[in-house]
Amino acid sequence: MDWPARSPDLNPIEHVWVFLGRRLAARTLPPVKIRELRLSLQDEWAAMPQQLIDTLILSMGRRCETCLAVRGDHIPY
Repeated sequence: MDWPARSPDLNPIEHVWVFLGRRLAARTLPPVKIRELRLSLQDEWAAMPQQLIDTLILSMGRRCETCLAVRGDHIPY
């Protein structure tokens, strides 16, 4: 399949970043310093449910089919 290597539609890590961003934003005391941000990201990464990763992996077939069907147009989620 000819597709850009950095396509967000076919890159599951983009969804992981969204998850982490939402978790950081939901904290009562958001990180202010770089060290706090690094530690907060590590904490949230460790707390990420394995089911999220499994779901992203299992969705790749559907994502590929959808990208091909819309011929590279935007995919609404």
